Amino acid sequence: MLSREEIKKVLTRWNQAWNKHNLEGVMELFHEEIIFENWTGARVQGKQALYQAWKPWFENHGGFRFIREDTFIDEAQQKVLFQWQLEWPSNEKGYAGKYERRRGLDVLHFRDGKIIKKSTYSKTTVEIEGRRVKLLAEVG
Repeated sequence: MLSREEIKKVLTRWNQAWNKHNLEGVMELFHEEIIFENWTGARVQGKQALYQAWKPWFENHGGFRFIREDTFIDEAQQKVLFQWQLEWPSNEKGYAGKYERRRGLDVLHFRDGKIIKKSTYSKTTVEIEGRRVKLLAEVG
């Protein structure tokens, strides 16, 4: 089990790795059996599968950074609620490349000192050029 202070240190390393666009650094902190569910509902299981899923995103989404807004740590349960703001060039229709702010949170579960589960949730409205823009669901 990680102490509260150890969890804080892991989160600091994790956030730094994201903001340096260091996929290997991010992956270091995940358990081999990681389960990841993103804000679109996509689910990936296993560290290698997650690496392969994220590699193109890291290669094609330069300029992103996560700002930690709030953190709640449950040391006894080894769980964290990590509220963040993502700043990056938008890929929303009609706004491609313009600066975007997206807010959300991650629910993180730890096992054996590593993140075993990461569930990500995001607001359905983002800020682009100082305006609120509602994300549209794409039918495919």
